Amino acid sequence: MDRLAAMAVFVKTVELGSISAAAQAMDLSTQLAGKQVKALEQSLSVKLLNRTTRRQSLTDSGRAFYERAKYILAEMEAAEALIAQTRASPRGHLRISAPITFGSRALTPALTEFLRRYPDVTVDLRLTNRTVDLIDEAYDLVFRTGPLPDSGLLARQLAPYRLVLCAAPAYLAKHGHPAHPKELLQHDCLVFSHTSMRREWLFDGPDGRVTIPISGRFTTDSGEALRAAALAGQGIILQPKELISDDLRDGRLVELLPAYQSPDRLLHVVYAPDRRMTPKLRSFLDFTYEKFGPP
Repeated sequence: MDRLAAMAVFVKTVELGSISAAAQAMDLSTQLAGKQVKALEQSLSVKLLNRTTRRQSLTDSGRAFYERAKYILAEMEAAEALIAQTRASPRGHLRISAPITFGSRALTPALTEFLRRYPDVTVDLRLTNRTVDLIDEAYDLVFRTGPLPDSGLLARQLAPYRLVLCAAPAYLAKHGHPAHPKELLQHDCLVFSHTSMRREWLFDGPDGRVTIPISGRFTTDSGEALRAAALAGQGIILQPKELISDDLRDGRLVELLPAYQSPDRLLHVVYAPDRRMTPKLRSFLDFTYEKFGPP
């Protein structure tokens, strides 16, 4: 006996008032529907329905079983619908938040490919260095750098975010090249105000990890503004490679202290555990891992 099929016949019998009505609604013969209900009773070793030639009624056991069976069938239907949904073509609206530099320099160029690949998906990308509230601000997913707090959210770790120490040739001609991270104490550092990097910079080198308290005359929460200040010869910056790679290649900025690397910052894509894994969300998570996942 197919236990679920028999359970469905029983529930429909209760709802419609008779086995014949249930059989008609489910496109079964009355004989087969009756056999399934009887087989269900035998498997449970309990009588579910009191039947006479004129009417039927639930037994106490039948009433209790009906409530649970109705719930089980509803959950089964929901599970099947969810599987069908995951196989469907991605469509709908995605609301995403990302840090400004990563969002503008890396994510946005990749998004053009995602939108070509999934023409029925629309994206609302908000760039901010503020830590947004994924639930209260109704985001489908957010990108976050640095360690994650214990928030109950789900996260996929992506490739590390490399930071590069550099300055313009004009600044270095005037102030000299630092030979060790400790010499940054005598230099004008351009300060990114959003993270712990506003107070200190970390470097891993031949003598282990070095922590340098930094200060400078210009502080901002914008990586682009720091880049512009560095290009103008205002000071030394420690910023993501994506932001300054063209400047390094063309000589507008010069990498400093290559033997001392700042620890890579973690990058995660974060989403809610109770958010249904819809085709649009699943496709974007898979695309993100494809483009920015760890090597």
